Amino acid sequence: MLSLKARLFCFMLKHRNILRFKRKKDPIDWNTYDAVLGFRQDVEKGARFAKKLPPDIKILPVTIGELPAEWILTSQTKKNKVILYFHGGGYVSGTCNSHRMHVAKFVKGSKVGALLFEYRLAPEHTFPAALEDALAAYHWLLSQDISPSSIVFVGDSAGGGLCLATLLALRDQSIQLPTAAAVLSPVTDFTCTGESYKTNLKKCLAPEGSTLAFAKHYAGNNDLSLPYISPLFGDLQGLPPLLIYAGGDETLRDDSIRFANKAEKAGVDVRLEIGKGLFHCYPVCAPLFPEATQAMSEIGQFIKKATE
Repeated sequence: MLSLKARLFCFMLKHRNILRFKRKKDPIDWNTYDAVLGFRQDVEKGARFAKKLPPDIKILPVTIGELPAEWILTSQTKKNKVILYFHGGGYVSGTCNSHRMHVAKFVKGSKVGALLFEYRLAPEHTFPAALEDALAAYHWLLSQDISPSSIVFVGDSAGGGLCLATLLALRDQSIQLPTAAAVLSPVTDFTCTGESYKTNLKKCLAPEGSTLAFAKHYAGNNDLSLPYISPLFGDLQGLPPLLIYAGGDETLRDDSIRFANKAEKAGVDVRLEIGKGLFHCYPVCAPLFPEATQAMSEIGQFIKKATE
């Protein structure tokens, strides 16, 4: 059973328009460019309300080729042990600014520093732009004399899907993989065929129709079922240990369940955690309710153990 704090938090999210004394917005056509721009603006506005970073968190901007990126560190982070973070945002939004606070939580929980990078966004830059940028970020880390055995991939939502696609691409190119990966509510099936897209439609907090629209923005003229777009349809053999979290009430729930089941059958060491009654990427809400705090602690321990 959900904790009281979790139930209250879910209620507030579901009824946020009423609590702000605003009427429910009219349905949005997510296939339009204007809708994408509006979504980006909302994501960046939301980042303004995030609490200030803890005083022991240090931000060091860097560039990877032409890609903006930043190191997120603490005085306790170990040298040459790195989280490579893939931000979410439906492949159409997301920046270092929007995800800095989230990544800081993983850094504090694991005592492992993170490199957060910005990949090119759709629809201006369609597939394979984001994948190319992710590969460039990994190769940049290797060029800094950081061993793959000291790197853990972490990603949320579309970033989780990009994280898994990057693993497939690295394996296919016979490049040594990172030691492990942890993903939150990853998009693994951009054809949106999971049963939870139907059964959780009314319970999910994500805007209706946004996932498939964002998929089309990202894929461009490419087939949505390509494994580097939808990792669920790829050969999953040879992947490193995986930790997957998803909310039980989100439409993307079955993306995680189906991927984890297929990965396990392929011989991958995979652990799947479904937060019953919870929502998309709920662990990043730590410490606001116990379930998120517990999940964030477990992810931190996973990262720490993987890089020992």
